[in-house]
Amino acid sequence: MKTGIEPTETVGHIASRVPNAHRVFMRHGIDFCCGGHRPLAEASREADQEIEQLIRELDEAAQTDSQEHVNWEERSSMEIISFIVDHYHRPLKTALPRLEELGERVLRAHGERHGDQLEPLGRLVQELSGELTAHMAKEERVLFPAILADNRRVLGQPIAVMEAEHRDAGEKLEQVRRLTNDFTLPEDACNTFRAYWEELSSLDRELKQHIHLENNILFPRVLAA
Repeated sequence: MKTGIEPTETVGHIASRVPNAHRVFMRHGIDFCCGGHRPLAEASREADQEIEQLIRELDEAAQTDSQEHVNWEERSSMEIISFIVDHYHRPLKTALPRLEELGERVLRAHGERHGDQLEPLGRLVQELSGELTAHMAKEERVLFPAILADNRRVLGQPIAVMEAEHRDAGEKLEQVRRLTNDFTLPEDACNTFRAYWEELSSLDRELKQHIHLENNILFPRVLAA
């Protein structure tokens, strides 16, 4: 499948329309959510990747499970918001307390050997959990109803606040990656330790796609209207 990608096309637009593009971007550490406004050529240089090879990988990725891909640019704002709440917000409200509990359990069991890694990680997860919980509440109670009511006069400032909070969440995800050495388990990791790393990896993956859907599709549409 030839995707017709041009080096000038933005990373966010590619992630929106090309099946499985996000997998390629995540593999190469290319920010497609908060940094989705950048042209592919610029993003590839920053990631030290050849643009031609990157486009080939994107073409190949589009061949896999492409029937499951949803082009959200063709969906209504109501459909996008419903998907965000059902697919991201609700699971996240369950996952965040579980992550905090896992972190505490792993620290109790492995703090003696891995406390230098686990203690700052636990504090970071708690901070991220509190911020995301408040962020989702603001979206569900204020921003999303205003979008659905087409109340454009009051949307600019709330969207700017949400985007700033998205950038902060993205920075914290990068800190999580550094503290976990890209989710590399120590040799003495138990099953709970493994579950903690897997949950953190899932958070990293899901939250980036969540932010991409808002930053690069929903918010630009609303502001353009």
